[in-house]
Order: sequence, then C-alpha cells, then structure tokens
Amino acid sequence: MDDCIFCQLIKEPHHINFLLEDEVGIAFNDINPQAPTHCLVIPKRHVASAKELGEKDVALLGHLMGLCQQVASLTGIHKEGYRYVMNTGENGGQTVNHLHFHVLGGRRMGWPPG
Repeated sequence: MDDCIFCQLIKEPHHINFLLEDEVGIAFNDINPQAPTHCLVIPKRHVASAKELGEKDVALLGHLMGLCQQVASLTGIHKEGYRYVMNTGENGGQTVNHLHFHVLGGRRMGWPPG
C-alpha cells in the first residue's frame, strides 16, 4: 500500500533502525513512547487490522507473537513483565491502518487500560 506509513518503512528501511527483522516481520521503537520501553512489531505483508484476519493467518499471528517475545528479551523487559497491545479499529484506538503489536514495559502497567 503506497499510503501506509508502515509499508513505506518496510520499503525504505534507511529511515529507521529495526530492532529485529526476518522474512515475516520487523520490530522497531515507537516514535511516541507510552512507556520506558515501547516497541512496535509489524508484519511485512500489509494487513489493515485484526478485523481482516482469519484462520489462514494463525501462523502469521504466532510468528508475530514470537517476535514480540524476542523484543521483550532483547530489551530486558522480560525480567519484570511487559504488555502486548493490538488496537483494532477506531474505537479500539488504532491510528495506523497496518496490523501491529505494541510491546510495552519498563514500568508497572495499570488496569483497566484506556
């Protein structure tokens, strides 16, 4: 998608430093962090939101969750705890129409969120 900011990052990676990259996805620091550690994990394939996912995407989600685990270990937040967030749709707080996980840590997370 030409108008998707995350697709543009994938096509022109020199604009950002990736924490991780493989054939399926990438991870990088959020430019507007909401916690001391705030990274994004996104698929290289454009998927606008979780609403588009189906049974055929189980492997994709599992792989992205594995990348989230790697980010938690790489950043050191796996020791004290962390949170994954996937916002879906306008009421869910999704602001970029490309499926992505937020990996947050480095402080105590409150409940309920939002």
